[in-house]
Amino acid sequence: MQPTPVILLKEGTDTSQGIPQLISNINACQVISEAVRTTLGPRGMDKLMVDGRGKATISNDGATILKLLDVVHPAAKTLVDIARSQDAEVGDGTTSVTLLAAEFLKQLKPYVEEGLHPQTIIRAFRTATNLAVSKIKEIAVSVKKDDKQEQRQLLEKCAATALNSKLIAGEKGFFSKMVVDAVMSLDELLSLKMIGIKKVQGGALEDSQLVSGVAFKKTFSYAGFEMQPKRYENPKIALLNVELELKAEKDNAEVRVKSVEACGGSIQTSVSALTDDVLGQCELFEEVQVGGERYNFFKGCPKAKTCTIILRGGAEQFTEETERSLHDAIMIVRRAIKNDSIVAGGGAIEMELSKYLRDYSRTIPGKQQLLIGAYAKALEVIPRQLCDNAGFDATNILNKLRAKHAQGGLWFGVDITSEDITDNFIACVWEPSVVKINALTAASEAACLILSVDETIKNPRSSVDGPPGGAGRGRGRGRPHAH
Repeated sequence: MQPTPVILLKEGTDTSQGIPQLISNINACQVISEAVRTTLGPRGMDKLMVDGRGKATISNDGATILKLLDVVHPAAKTLVDIARSQDAEVGDGTTSVTLLAAEFLKQLKPYVEEGLHPQTIIRAFRTATNLAVSKIKEIAVSVKKDDKQEQRQLLEKCAATALNSKLIAGEKGFFSKMVVDAVMSLDELLSLKMIGIKKVQGGALEDSQLVSGVAFKKTFSYAGFEMQPKRYENPKIALLNVELELKAEKDNAEVRVKSVEACGGSIQTSVSALTDDVLGQCELFEEVQVGGERYNFFKGCPKAKTCTIILRGGAEQFTEETERSLHDAIMIVRRAIKNDSIVAGGGAIEMELSKYLRDYSRTIPGKQQLLIGAYAKALEVIPRQLCDNAGFDATNILNKLRAKHAQGGLWFGVDITSEDITDNFIACVWEPSVVKINALTAASEAACLILSVDETIKNPRSSVDGPPGGAGRGRGRGRPHAH
């Protein structure tokens, strides 16, 4: 007599498990990395994404691209999440972290197919990541904070390296100075909220400016306002929380300043008893024409550690991408101030770690040797991709780099300008070491997370509420899941 089959899950539930499931997850991550692969580095290409409403976004930033791609595959979403976490934590290196995670998985695929247990792989990867992070900390170069001039030059180089791969790379000298000025004008907390970025269409990129203080778009229109002076030195500022006039006129005469305390005053709810101590002050107030808009500038506020960057440029997509690029550079400069150790970019640090782990793997027996070797090989994806994106012969350059690092050329990386290798530390391609540490740990965590999933269970859509077949609801449009 046949035993009755036990049905645990609701009819229509889609389950897949075991090695085929792992391989399918790894393949999904490869597809994600293909989407951002070509954006890496100074010769990286940009992506044009058009959303459902027809809004076009041009971007080179890994996190932005992955955010705009509508990823449905559950395992591939992990890569989107690590790119976002890298963006939130350090602001730059989002493409690198996605590529590294996908490459780790790619190198592990043959071992998974042969039936090596994922936990063995995860253990080896944790070891390799710890070794790599301690190696970065050991070889990173610390920057002295005592010499302000030297620190400033270092920060400008870090900002220039971050801007190298962006749309505005041609103006990186101009913008890296502006970014460093902006971050240096903040207080010790380095709060990002204190740097405002306003976009004004029209004009050239070089017309962008940094205002040390608060700037906002507002023109006062009241009887005889044209006759009023447009510039006041050391004015007193009253901060009123009262209705100033009729509702229709409200938009014209009220200014909502977010950082009201910046000018040193306090907010009043009535105008009857204003004394000197409640009034704010700034060194200079002026009204300036910027493009087609009129802006009010409050400069030199005593208590404020705030500044505003006014960006100029042609198309809207262009100024938006400029803003994203500056955000990356600002985050990098902040990080470099907080953690004052740097490493050479351009694939140099990856090649050094790769050599170090490869040498280490030869000293240990068993499967761990192969797995740490695979980790070391995966790190080469960064210099390889830099070469591919610039149209160089990647194999030739990587062979040169391996030889150089084996001879002790610690900071040698890809030289984009002359299709060769160079000491990127001397060439001033610098990145804060915390960016690399974060990228490695995040990529390794993501790879381990994806490897530890061996079954996916998709619940069928509930057909109780709503029209039969669930037509028109959600993304499924009523189509059944493919089994």
